[in-house]
Amino acid sequence: MDIKVLGPGCKKCEQTAQNVKEAVAQAGVDAGVEKVTDFMEIASYGVFGTPAVVIDGAVKSVGKVPSVEDIKKWLQA
Repeated sequence: MDIKVLGPGCKKCEQTAQNVKEAVAQAGVDAGVEKVTDFMEIASYGVFGTPAVVIDGAVKSVGKVPSVEDIKKWLQA
């Protein structure tokens, strides 16, 4: 599983990355977590608000910090 946290490194982006890592640990899934800060790469996902979470190429969240519980649901879907 490939997970990307899109954002320039703001406080909300950092919190989103922490929540993603926590959800991956709790769910026990094998996933790589990558932080993407390049605006051109972020825009390539059609995302114009951050933070955003992309799982296996699918945008799951934009412009808010998702909860650990929400992220776990996405990981198990």
